[in-house]
Amino acid sequence: MNREVIVVIGAGGIGLAIARRQGFGKTVLLADFNEDTLKTAAESMRNSSYAVETHTVDVSSRESVHALATAAAALGKVVQVINTAGLSPNMAPVERVLEVDLYGAAVVFDEFEKVIASGGAGLIISSMAGHMMPALPPAQDHALAYTPTDELLDLPFLQADAVPNTLVAYMIAKRANHLRVQASAMTWGTRGARVNSLSPGIIVTPLALHELNSKIGDIYRTMVAASPADRMASPDEVAIAASFLLGPDAGFITGSDLLIDGGVIAAMRAGKLPTPG
Repeated sequence: MNREVIVVIGAGGIGLAIARRQGFGKTVLLADFNEDTLKTAAESMRNSSYAVETHTVDVSSRESVHALATAAAALGKVVQVINTAGLSPNMAPVERVLEVDLYGAAVVFDEFEKVIASGGAGLIISSMAGHMMPALPPAQDHALAYTPTDELLDLPFLQADAVPNTLVAYMIAKRANHLRVQASAMTWGTRGARVNSLSPGIIVTPLALHELNSKIGDIYRTMVAASPADRMASPDEVAIAASFLLGPDAGFITGSDLLIDGGVIAAMRAGKLPTPG
């Protein structure tokens, strides 16, 4: 029971890169909705001598996330929780994007707050999309940050007739991630733990390739071309940034978001790209 446990939710490209960077010498509890993805990722880590346990999870279900948190605590001292689960705008309807990317993120903060160790750290992989939309009215920002989690999806401005498309749903969800991190920093802090978000731009993963090959692929290519970096990034670059936020050198950082987008948002602010929505 003294073994340190790292929980990684989402076994895709970014989740696996973070699990590999953070998990050696510890027990990695790898969780995903897709059992095939989970099995493949776990086998690849075990073949590299990592200690890996697996658990299927649906972050849009509190019962499922509670079971994951309970399983994590049973393995040892939960020192890090990384949530990479999410649906892109091209993968699901508005309601499902909000269930997974907004409500699901808040549930993970709630349930793992109960088991995170003193000195531990949480991190959600959000998105640069949370920085794209115009400012929301202060009352809406406050509601996204502080509404009890199980009432979030009942907010009037999150109803189907108020959210015109999946891209807007995605941007609102990612903005909510940043706001819930700020709120959770206060409650996690009572346990001596920190929580932050990391907002990547276009990262070379199967999910990104799905988007690049979709009808909105040209939008992504335009973003890359307009950005100062003029390229996409690898999952390992996200894992390096995550390692900093999760580690002792970031001990004074909580309730914050780190934008790692190659300058896409800077290009948007400079008028080199249109604001989506």
